Amino acid sequence: MTRLLDQAIESVRELSADRQDELARLLLQFVGVEQPTLDLTPEEAASFDESLAQAEHGEFASDELVRAIWAKHGL
Repeated sequence: MTRLLDQAIESVRELSADRQDELARLLLQFVGVEQPTLDLTPEEAASFDESLAQAEHGEFASDELVRAIWAKHGL
């Protein structure tokens, strides 16, 4: 294992179990290991549908809003 991957895994160990599982699924998918589909809650499905509708209408966040959200989360 490379030093960078080892560092990433150590950082992930500090996260909640749910977050660790999310990242593990992403990593496995990235390397080509099939993962079962995730079932969305009704609230998540509604939010996703709303996002798709907004995208279809060309409703996107402004660059300023995206930067503000990133800054809020330290990104």
